[in-house]
Formats: sequence, C-alpha cells, structure tokens
Amino acid sequence: MKLTSSVCAGIALTLCSFGAFAEESHSALALKHAQVAAKATDAKTIAEHADTAKTHAKVADEHLDAGIKNLDEAIEHGNLGHTEEAKKSANEAVKHLKAVQ
Repeated sequence: MKLTSSVCAGIALTLCSFGAFAEESHSALALKHAQVAAKATDAKTIAEHADTAKTHAKVADEHLDAGIKNLDEAIEHGNLGHTEEAKKSANEAVKHLKAVQ
C-alpha cells in the first residue's frame, strides 16, 4: 500500500512540475538550457541542452516577430480610427510578447 501511495505521489509531483515548467516563457527556457549547456561537463549534455535552448530561442523569435506585426496593425487601425480592430491587434501583440518575456 505504501509503495502505491509513493508512486502516486511521485506521479502527481511530476505532473505538477510539468505544469509549472510550461508556464515559463520561451526566452526564459532558452536561457535556462543555455546555462545548463555552459555548465555541463560532457559533450552530449552540452549538445542536448544547446539544441533545446536553440529551439526555444527560435520560438521566442517567432513570437517577437508576430508581436511586432500585431503592433504595426494596431498602429495602422488606430490611425484609421478603427478602435475595435486596433484593440484586437494590441491584445494579440500582448499575447505574443508575453510568450517572449
């Protein structure tokens, strides 16, 4: 019975950890993995973490580009007096920029 409880507790803790990990931004994850790669002492670990860092950095870059595009749209719509469209574009920009943060 104790073994079953321990296993269940371990699974629950693992799942909670994944949830907390998913909340981090891509740029934070890129930095975290780059730091692990820089501190690693074997080539395989360095390569694995550098690859993961690169993947997160690329996703962060995509979000930054999308956020800039949305801000351009917000400016354009705002200058034309299109309040709802400008607001929608600004909100989309916030989502993308938060993903980068």
